[in-house]
Amino acid sequence: MTGLARGLIVSAPRSGSGKTVVTIGLQRALSRRGLRIGGAKTGPDYIDPAFHAAATGRPSCNLDGFAMAPATIEALATGIAAEADLIVAEGAMGLYDGLARGAATGATADIAALLGWPVLLVLDASGAAHSLAAVAHGLATFPGAPPIMGAIVNRCASPRHRRMIEAGFARIAVPLLGFLPTDARLEMPSRHLGLVQAGETADLEARIEAMADCIAERVDLDAVVAGAGRLRAQRIPSSQRRLGSPVASAGQEPRETPAYAGVTVVEGDRHMTEPSRLRPPGQRIAVARDAAFAFLYPHMLDGWRRAGAEIAWFSPLNDEAPADDADSCWLPGGYPELHAGRLAGNARFLAGLRQFAATRPVHGECGGYMVLGQTLADSEGKVHRMAGLLPVETSFAQRRMTLGYRHVAWREPTGFAERGEMRRGHEFHYATITGGAPANLADLTDGEGNPLPPAGHRIARVTGSFFHLIA
Repeated sequence: MTGLARGLIVSAPRSGSGKTVVTIGLQRALSRRGLRIGGAKTGPDYIDPAFHAAATGRPSCNLDGFAMAPATIEALATGIAAEADLIVAEGAMGLYDGLARGAATGATADIAALLGWPVLLVLDASGAAHSLAAVAHGLATFPGAPPIMGAIVNRCASPRHRRMIEAGFARIAVPLLGFLPTDARLEMPSRHLGLVQAGETADLEARIEAMADCIAERVDLDAVVAGAGRLRAQRIPSSQRRLGSPVASAGQEPRETPAYAGVTVVEGDRHMTEPSRLRPPGQRIAVARDAAFAFLYPHMLDGWRRAGAEIAWFSPLNDEAPADDADSCWLPGGYPELHAGRLAGNARFLAGLRQFAATRPVHGECGGYMVLGQTLADSEGKVHRMAGLLPVETSFAQRRMTLGYRHVAWREPTGFAERGEMRRGHEFHYATITGGAPANLADLTDGEGNPLPPAGHRIARVTGSFFHLIA
């Protein structure tokens, strides 16, 4: 193949249909054919892209239709396509699931339409047969539907079950490209925020190989490759693509500064975008990275590096402190609630973090915010002392799911944003705040603009909140 890679998006009517397993299996099965496979995930998700990277041997990134301007999505997709022969992307939730109001809903269908990538449906056959065809037909003919290249049926119970499903599909235009059985090889361990992280999954390589075996045996891979579509170049006016100028999509607030603006690069008959980058919080950034602090979006990390910043990794779980020569520190989200006792006992990490915060900025997102607080109660209710740098107490014992897109306006300046600047992102956590001072860092609204209580804290150079920054 030449030029930009073709692509497709694996989607489904709902979560739990088997999108991730099918995506990983396809990526590895097609890689075995000698194709360079790229990966991507629509929507806010830290975990699935790591599985894509394990399956393909190449980085995967997020394409978020709510938080990112169209030029940003195009630039990221173009970057993947330039290094691959075929992109197998994974959708979030159901194909049309997104915000109820607003031009930027975040739905997978919007990303497919924007980029020109057709959709490969995954349909869970548990408890259904002929009706699967009706579901596929509805998805394919819904107003504004992107092209549907075909469907893979998951959890097919028997040859008789398959014949019933095929009878239904004989009445519609969506082709059947494969049947997968109910098989332990096609299941992945999960926990409260989704799948167990790729780096923590036992026998990950063997699992991926088994998924690829199953996909290769039961899916028409030639049809999958043939059905992929070329990346559709978005001809956004160059006046909106000048370095440093906002690229606003419909419905964005005029005060908002997107994470990326762009510069048009013309190559042959393609219009590509070289994105400018989100301001890094420092020149040399100490970033926590281990099983407790793993949630950092690849496009943000790449943006910091392209802006000239250096990354100095450290592991709080291994009792490491931020690098002495760093000028800022970033504690990403992750699973500190699963490691609270160990973190509380890591004196070198906690002392080093406190010493660092005395002279340089520190920011924590979600799990990082919890560790910057006073205490963290684990799932059994045992209270562990944390860094004590922010006036907040959190608990994983008093669980309540908080999930959704967010607009944030900073009340206080941070190392990466000025007071009053607006950003887009999301929250996804089960922990609750059980005590501490009133929030003073940011004002929030949900994705549809409905006001939410203030969020986060700032004390001197230390900031943090449950908010995950996307753009």
